[in-house]
Amino acid sequence: MPPASFSLIVLSLRAQAEMQLGLFSFGEEEKAEPDLPLARHMIDLLAVLLEKTKGNLTMDEQRLTENTLTELRFRFIQVSDDLAKAAAQKA
Repeated sequence: MPPASFSLIVLSLRAQAEMQLGLFSFGEEEKAEPDLPLARHMIDLLAVLLEKTKGNLTMDEQRLTENTLTELRFRFIQVSDDLAKAAAQKA
């Protein structure tokens, strides 16, 4: 087990958000369908964590959290756009 740390919390929330965005595939099964509300919730949790720890993080922890949020927000928009395009093509 890795030692408990702030970075591990951030990376755990990031992995959960990425799973909810459908960015992970497990085995040979089809890619999981994204759950945008749950992904948004994970991203919001990270934002709250960043806000509530402001001024108490090391530079590395701050950078990790900010970069993770930026990347997840970008991926959220990409997945949302992809789903909207797929829905438009079906219609």
